[in-house]
Amino acid sequence: MIDHAPQSAGPIARLGRQPIAIAAVALVIVVFSVGFIALWRSYTGNAPETDRVVATRQLQARATQASEQLVEKTKGLEATQQESIDQLQMVQDQLQSVRRLLAAQQSDTRKLSEQVGTLTGAIEGLRQSFASTQASEPAADTPRRRVAKAKPRTRSAARSRAKAGG
Repeated sequence: MIDHAPQSAGPIARLGRQPIAIAAVALVIVVFSVGFIALWRSYTGNAPETDRVVATRQLQARATQASEQLVEKTKGLEATQQESIDQLQMVQDQLQSVRRLLAAQQSDTRKLSEQVGTLTGAIEGLRQSFASTQASEPAADTPRRRVAKAKPRTRSAARSRAKAGG
């Protein structure tokens, strides 16, 4: 390897050849920077640790507030849900009552229908019995009576009967 740098080069050129020297310069720069930052923090009173603590406490306060709001909303939702459940139970009870009433009405309707059928059968039986009785009676043997109408005695009685009869 051929070295093209002159021997009379400054200290920076010689540092390029020695890694330890570069590390030392870097360390000096870091120490200087840390010292400068510490000096700046003490001068301004601005420490990031304090800022972080303040920010953390603010976040905790916000989280606590949000948690309390969620608890309140949850309680409100639970109350609303319980009211809805109670209303639903009431509607279900009413529906059961309506079903029982409907079943009772259907039973009564069946009973009445059966009674109407029985009465219809009895009436039909009476008609047939009456028809057979009329058919078995001889027409010539039974004289028909004529009902004589009574004559009104006075004109006013006849008029009142005529008005009433239409």
